[in-house]
Amino acid sequence: MNEPTRPSEIAREALRRLAERHLAPTPANYQACYHEIANLPNVAPFPEPQLRQLAGALKARNGEQERLLQEIDAAILRRSWQGVQDGFAGFAAAGGGKPERFVAPSVLPAEFATRLARFVEVVQAALGDGGELLRTGLAELLVQLRGPAPDPAVVQDSLARVAHHASFVAEEQGEIRESLLKLLQLIVANIGELSLDDSWLKGQVDGLLAAIVPPLTLRRLDDMERRLRDVMDKQSRAKARSVAAQQQMREMLTTFIKRLATMNESSANFQERIESTAHKLEQVKTIEDMAPLLQEVVDASRWMAEETSVSRNQLASLQERVLATEAELIQLHLELDNASALARHDPLTDVLNRKGLDEALAREIAAMRRKEVPLSLSLLDIDNFKRLNDRHGHEAGDQALVHLADVARRSIRPTDTLARYGGEEFVIVMPETTAEQAIEVMTRLQRELTRAIFLADKEKVLITFSAGVAQLGADESGHDAIKRADRAMYLAKRAGKNRVMAA
Repeated sequence: MNEPTRPSEIAREALRRLAERHLAPTPANYQACYHEIANLPNVAPFPEPQLRQLAGALKARNGEQERLLQEIDAAILRRSWQGVQDGFAGFAAAGGGKPERFVAPSVLPAEFATRLARFVEVVQAALGDGGELLRTGLAELLVQLRGPAPDPAVVQDSLARVAHHASFVAEEQGEIRESLLKLLQLIVANIGELSLDDSWLKGQVDGLLAAIVPPLTLRRLDDMERRLRDVMDKQSRAKARSVAAQQQMREMLTTFIKRLATMNESSANFQERIESTAHKLEQVKTIEDMAPLLQEVVDASRWMAEETSVSRNQLASLQERVLATEAELIQLHLELDNASALARHDPLTDVLNRKGLDEALAREIAAMRRKEVPLSLSLLDIDNFKRLNDRHGHEAGDQALVHLADVARRSIRPTDTLARYGGEEFVIVMPETTAEQAIEVMTRLQRELTRAIFLADKEKVLITFSAGVAQLGADESGHDAIKRADRAMYLAKRAGKNRVMAA
């Protein structure tokens, strides 16, 4: 039996093997089965958030330890296990001496107890119904923290018990979320397979499948929601016009049938008049009696000719309207098919376009000011792009843009936003990132682009870019920050290209 190759088939087979082997549906077990079927190495994901939390808890006591903390941060950014290991080992060795012994106070400070109680309430709300033991433990801890003189030892014991119960609840909820996500992916994939003929629906399904690939972020889900809403709005308007056009077609068909009935009635009336006149002609005795009958024939023929001309003109006009409506219906179906692809993405590189960038930038600036964290962006421009087009053609130029977008997507973090700003220019928005860190990100992208081979007419072409980086000021707009990054990028071009400069 051939192993499944499509993602949806592999997912279904992985769930089946979990059931056959009586394994708990945890993310680790599911990943092991999935990778086993897909012939992929079962490598654990890089725990960037946990390592950052651990590094953040370290306090430097000398200049060497400060330098090593920076190296640890850079290694985490590069996802380098060896770098992280060397950094932590060096930090421990550079400490020297014995750490001061921490002496717990006899009574918790009131402000600390209040903040800790608030934190417990937030955890309680986040974990929801975590079982009787957790509810009781949290309630007891809150009573102790809000008492007149919280005993640190008692609070510590209660906190340890609560943390123990909460760890199980959090793990279970995490596994439930992962399982629900897998089920959602299966359902969406199945809908896509059942709706292959509806290309407009398949476009939305493909986009949704791409959005729910772990690790999930609120930014990705929010972007997908905006795209779907935009597509649904366009499809709703197109559907309304389509319904109106179909109603018009029905009305025209009714008019056509009525016109045919009128023509048939006129023809029958004309035939009846001619037959009556012919019968009268058989009774004529003299030429004088024949004249009025001939006049009746002429009048009837003239009337029939006029009726036929009117009907012919009306039918010709009706035919033109039918053809116009049919063309409109075809155009509406094309709009429905293309609506999913338009939205807020660049059709060539499949990254955000200017409209999508404006919305993402506005969202990130609002988050920056709400959380009081740094936000940086970079504007990059491909070096010698005109020379590439002139030598290898515009098709090669387009493929170079796609190549850069693909490499950038693989290199930046899931929280970063990539957009095509225009021509050969791209913008990368980097939340919670200083200008110095953004320069490191762009320098790393330059290295990755150098390693990635690009072929034009079977010739290896080195794609490089120059970039400017700007960290947004407290009251600065996104447009002004992009202008500063653009000026820095121009200076990078003047300095020799393939460089990154800060604004």
